[in-house]
Formats: sequence, C-alpha cells, structure tokens
Amino acid sequence: MIVVTGATGNVGQELVRILVDRDERVTAVSRRPAHMPEGVRHHQGDLAEPQGLGPALEGADALFLLVAGEDPQGILERAAAAGIRRVVLLSSQGVGTRPEVYAHPARFEDAVRRSGLEWTILRSGGLDSNAYAWAESIRTHRTAAAPFGDVGLPTIDPADIAEVAAAVLREPGHAGRTYELNGPAPVTPRERAEAIGAALGEPVRFVEQTREEARAQMLTFMPEPVVEGTLAILGEPLPAELEPSPAVREILGRAPRPFADWAARSAPAFR
Repeated sequence: MIVVTGATGNVGQELVRILVDRDERVTAVSRRPAHMPEGVRHHQGDLAEPQGLGPALEGADALFLLVAGEDPQGILERAAAAGIRRVVLLSSQGVGTRPEVYAHPARFEDAVRRSGLEWTILRSGGLDSNAYAWAESIRTHRTAAAPFGDVGLPTIDPADIAEVAAAVLREPGHAGRTYELNGPAPVTPRERAEAIGAALGEPVRFVEQTREEARAQMLTFMPEPVVEGTLAILGEPLPAELEPSPAVREILGRAPRPFADWAARSAPAFR
C-alpha cells in the first residue's frame, strides 16, 4: 500500500488517480474530508500533528510526503514504526539554488536522508498550477497581473510531477536519488496569460505589477523571507533555475508537457 499525503492538492490528487489506475492500494491523507476514487482509503490528518498519522500509515510500505509541519523526524519515525520502507519527498528546487531562503524544505530533506528508509527526493520548480492565482481576475475581468512580465521560467505541470512520483514509488532504481523537476522551456507570465486566453477562446489582458505591488500582495499569505526569495526567482532567476531539467524525460521516457497543455485542461477554472 502507498500513503499519499496532500491527497487533495494539485499533485496529490493526480497521484492518487494514477496509482489507482495502476492497481495500487492507496491511503489518501488530507486535512479536510474529501471524496476519493473507489477503493481508496481516506484518512483525515495533518502533517503538523505526526502523532495522529499512525492509522494512515498502518499496512503501507511506501509514503509520498509533502513538506508541511515542523517535525519531519516525528513523521518519519512513525512511518518507520508502521513498516514503511520507501519515502518519496516532494521538495523545492530552491533548496539547491537558494538554501538560505528554503531552509524549511531543506530540513525535511535532511530528515529523509537520515531516516534509515529508502528515499528519493523530487525538487520541483514552479508549478503551472500557480496560475490558479489568476482564476478570479480572469473570470471576472479577463485580466491577469504579475511582476516581471517578460522573465520566463520553465514551470512544470503538476500532472508530470505526479507521474514521476508514481514511477519512483513503484519502480526500482531511484533510491538515494535527488531529481530536479521542471518544464520543457521558460515561459513568461505574459505568455502564460496568452495561453490561458487561447484555451478560453478570448484574450486575457496582462497587467505588469511593480515589484512592490507584488510584494505587498504576497505578504498577505507568505512569510517575508519566502516572499523575497520568490521575487528573486521570478525577477532574477539563476542559471540553474532557467535550465530545463532532463529528469522527466529520463524517468517517463517523454518530454514534460508545455504550459499550453495545462491551460487547455484547466480552462474551466477560468471561465
């Protein structure tokens, strides 16, 4: 059995579906009640409270773990005690490129490596699904706002991360590996807005924010150090943050999906 944490998120929900389609037994963990595919065992739990995860881990041999909460060691100790042998951690590319900002996921990576379990780390770049932040403004005004309108990053489709995670959880040969995951080519915010407009069949107007406007907006839901790190990546990406990674192709045998594919599938959220 495979335990999937964050099972209602953009990656976790797709991962659950893939695993079920491949006849795996799955326990889905989320903080809130959720409807799951037939045959999936659901456990309502919070990674911030590892002591409550015991029932979700029973009978499983693999764990897909998000960076959440403040006690990765507590989570992993309970996983090992329950018989988990393999853990796949979804971390952030920023651990490698900007460790001074991404200390929280770095602590999870360190705990995973020291856990005694067979481990694989997936370091994700920015997600295509971050464009959902535009959903309300596109629905109501056909407008999308972001800073650094002409700076591109190779964002990745959450479905590609889910497929990679499914492969790593089910196949041998990935133990002790850290994979950088991002998309096929840099795409600017302006180009992402255009792609959503094309999927909707009508134009979406792009409005470029100043750095300070974006910073003020981000501070409403992100800690200041993370805001500063995010703005640095969006505005002055390092070479490693601009380089498409070969990992998706290596693991799945195909190129990662372009942003336009995600926009076409996700168009209903913007109508």
